[in-house]
Amino acid sequence: MTGTGRLRLRRHWVARLGPQDDVDVEGAASPRAVVEDAVARVGAGPVRWAIELNSVVVRRIVDEVPTLGGSPAAVEMLRRGNEATTLRALFTLAEGPAAAPPVGEATLEGIREFVHRAIPLEQVLQGVRIGHAATTEAFLRACTELVDPEAAVDEVTAISRELFSYVDDLSDAMIRTYLVEYEVWSTSAAAARAGIVRSLLNDTATPDVGEASQTLGYDLRRTHEAVVVWSDSPNGSSTLQAAAIEVFRARGASTTLVVPVASGRLWAWGTVPPDGSRRTGSWETVTEALSRQQVHAAFGTPGSGVAGFRRSHRAAERGERFERLRREAGRMPRRATAYADVAAVALLAADLDAAGDFVRRELGALCALGAPMEALRTTLYHYIGAERSLVGVARRLHVARGTVTYRVKRAQEVLGHDLDDRRFSLHTALALAEELGDAVLVPRDAER
Repeated sequence: MTGTGRLRLRRHWVARLGPQDDVDVEGAASPRAVVEDAVARVGAGPVRWAIELNSVVVRRIVDEVPTLGGSPAAVEMLRRGNEATTLRALFTLAEGPAAAPPVGEATLEGIREFVHRAIPLEQVLQGVRIGHAATTEAFLRACTELVDPEAAVDEVTAISRELFSYVDDLSDAMIRTYLVEYEVWSTSAAAARAGIVRSLLNDTATPDVGEASQTLGYDLRRTHEAVVVWSDSPNGSSTLQAAAIEVFRARGASTTLVVPVASGRLWAWGTVPPDGSRRTGSWETVTEALSRQQVHAAFGTPGSGVAGFRRSHRAAERGERFERLRREAGRMPRRATAYADVAAVALLAADLDAAGDFVRRELGALCALGAPMEALRTTLYHYIGAERSLVGVARRLHVARGTVTYRVKRAQEVLGHDLDDRRFSLHTALALAEELGDAVLVPRDAER
């Protein structure tokens, strides 16, 4: 790495920039070579500062324009593109406008994806404005802290002017890329298919089913099972499509329809037997396929015709949201989630604050954190669900029968009432605790 003493910066205070928290350049969204070049040009401290700032800016953009997110991989792509623009802004101020490289692929690939996801240009530019405002605010704040008071006013004025010119050029490049991509995309077969699918998912749409089926190459009059497939990283859509086709083959689907909707995320449907039977494969086969491709999937419940096509998709999306909620709560990620298996708990968790109040009211002291209390809750949950079968619970949890007996007795002591008192509410609260852990055991506004 180049030391700050060897750097030739137009603004020496830039070399004194540094993050507030412990930020490692290894956590950058940009490729390693890009980060190393940035460190060589302006120093490690400013680059770490830019990485930290980028995370804050991206969160603000997604909070204010949620459609620019859409999936973990899409957010990661946004983080990568915005980090590139933040570093360009840093170079502009440190070395002069001429030193800033042209708008790179990391930024433009996100713009092209926004076109494919049918995100209006107005929302894209809104995201640019939010990012520019947050970035400018951070630079100006740093300037006033690091520059002598006598020179601060002139420096702030110059920075504002240069960053305005910078974002103006950036916006022009992004608009040109958006419009060119839109012209190409809007005339493509993929765009036509995506447009038809979105109209089918709209309750008010009444497309000609036969014509739509012919365009899609997929019979909408059959029984459908929907799936949402996603990845934690911006994988190529081919990986997700291969996974979707493979799992539908295991689910007994005769035909499939696949629609990429965001980086690292796609929708898919398969025509399945109307009686719900599975002709080939098993759930284990599905999980193995997803594990092999390093992706996750949430399945809706099968439904017939356009209405079933729509309902199954909505169920799959609810399953995806619930799985993300579990992961935010620190639960082990599942490769495959069937909405039918989690529907009751997912509906209860739609209002997480109310669900937490319910769990803490029903379980009382059994909500205490720690492995011993968690073991009591898990054992009691399975014990009630297994109709008090000690042998069944012992086999499921891989513990001795005596251990199950002890835990159930101890859990009942902590509860302070008989298990038959409010049994349904007790089992429901235990199910929520089992799936969501601390998210419902601890009030969200509590000090941890």
